[in-house]
Amino acid sequence: MMRAIVLDTNVFVAGLRSGGGASRAVLRHVLEGKFLPLFGNALWTEYQDVLGRPVWGEATTALERMAVLAALAQQGRWVTVYFGWRPNLADEADNHLIELAIAGGAQAIVTHNLRDLRGGQLRLGNLRVMTPAQCLKEWP
Repeated sequence: MMRAIVLDTNVFVAGLRSGGGASRAVLRHVLEGKFLPLFGNALWTEYQDVLGRPVWGEATTALERMAVLAALAQQGRWVTVYFGWRPNLADEADNHLIELAIAGGAQAIVTHNLRDLRGGQLRLGNLRVMTPAQCLKEWP
């Protein structure tokens, strides 16, 4: 069974910037079809925004980043979010991740931001919030 995940922008960026590590491995698993990434308008807009920022240095070229984004799009599933779960998280900007995960039936949100995403007011059943390392340990 392929696991559906929401890949937080911070993991996507870390996977592109690092030569190795858990974020790169999760991104690689997604691109190989081992995980099904879910996308919504807010998350996709974040991906595009961060790829255009001048923070990349020599890690990747703009063309390489866009190629990874295109490959990611081919592996994933677009989810329309019809219902907002707000207020929930202390950081309003993170609520879209929870909403996307619920709407798409994700098993997990993979993020480096555990504290903020686990600190919500709602208890969301079996939805997991995990780091890339935890994701790889549980679902190699």
